[in-house]
Amino acid sequence: MVEPDATATSTMRKVNLRIVPFVVICMFISYLDRVNVGFAALEMNRDLHFTATVFGWGVSAFFVTLCLCEVPSNMAMRRFGARLWISRIMITWGIISGATAFITGVKSFVAMRFLLGAAEAGFFPGVILYLTYWFPREHRAKAMSFFVMALPISNFIGSPISGALLGTEGWLGLHGWQWLFIIEAVPAVILGLLALIWMPSTPREAAWLTPAEQDWLAAALAAERTDPALVATHSPWKTMLHPRVLALAVIYSGSVGAAYALSYWQPQIVKSFGLTNLQTGFVSAIPFGFAAVAMVLWAQRSDTTGERVWHTALPLLLSAAGLGACMMMTTLTPTMLALTVALVGIYAAKAPIFALTAESLSAAASPVGIAQVCAVGNIASLVCPFLVGWIKDLSGSFRMGLLPMVLLALVAATVTLTLGRPRPVLAEAQ
Repeated sequence: MVEPDATATSTMRKVNLRIVPFVVICMFISYLDRVNVGFAALEMNRDLHFTATVFGWGVSAFFVTLCLCEVPSNMAMRRFGARLWISRIMITWGIISGATAFITGVKSFVAMRFLLGAAEAGFFPGVILYLTYWFPREHRAKAMSFFVMALPISNFIGSPISGALLGTEGWLGLHGWQWLFIIEAVPAVILGLLALIWMPSTPREAAWLTPAEQDWLAAALAAERTDPALVATHSPWKTMLHPRVLALAVIYSGSVGAAYALSYWQPQIVKSFGLTNLQTGFVSAIPFGFAAVAMVLWAQRSDTTGERVWHTALPLLLSAAGLGACMMMTTLTPTMLALTVALVGIYAAKAPIFALTAESLSAAASPVGIAQVCAVGNIASLVCPFLVGWIKDLSGSFRMGLLPMVLLALVAATVTLTLGRPRPVLAEAQ
């Protein structure tokens, strides 16, 4: 007979090998399709006569529909199953992202960004929720860190690729930025189709787990769901408006607002020092490489210690320091060093944030709660990129545009320390 600890080891090894690499690849493509517009802008803004403010509006339009559709999407995923719903998300976003190549002006640009936000809504919180179906608490932050690691990795690998794709100018009569959208959209559709085969919705559907392994995993996850310190409510509205859920959204905003603002604007910030498109791609990648390594090591430490609060607050404070330093730099090397510090903090905070979120919610509250944290938090992703462009047009410099993100990170760190560890906040019996 297999010993329980041996069963646990074999189960988590299989889950890690089967689930994590696939969702990491999917997240890589998702984030690449979200932020490749930042590199497209190096040529697109000139061809379509976009000002920095107009580009900021278009970037932010994505987050309007994303925020509105996050919660409904996660509720639909719970109804239709993760496998089918995540597949649907990926296929539709791939098609719309590729179609962005054919925009002709401000109206079509904003319209496509609205559609892309609606299509992709629910993917990130959906996968975060999906990971809670497979990873008990002591494995969760590390698993989430590998998933979220795709964010800086997509910039680290994608920045040189996107910069190089701009060199396809004139192929079949299309601009390089048009080919960038088309080529980088194809993997999303392919992975969406593959998800139908590869992603079981729950452990009970996983033919690659033995019955004993399925039983162990189901029991381990069920034991956590009875914790009285969880937000537990049947009402979606009560979950969405629960003070702890809203506080977690504020914490998330401190990381995600800066992450997206830099992803969209960093190529233009770097190129402003006189670099070519290809040089911009390689130089922009450097901070994200450090961020990817840091977030995995920090998440592993969070899992080992079981501590979430300081593992969230300290990186947020580090990101505020890095962004503040960047505001004072006027040459390339110090600017890149400051951006590296900021991005290490921004991405190191992400896995502990979502581990803290998952550990604050019951099974019933998780679909809506996680999506609400993402939806409300992403309001910062809507506002921050626009503010950078607007302030750039007003002041002639990108540096002052970083100030709102510094303040937001400081607020998020303060809320984290005030919120503390999960504590009994039972709204209704399960």
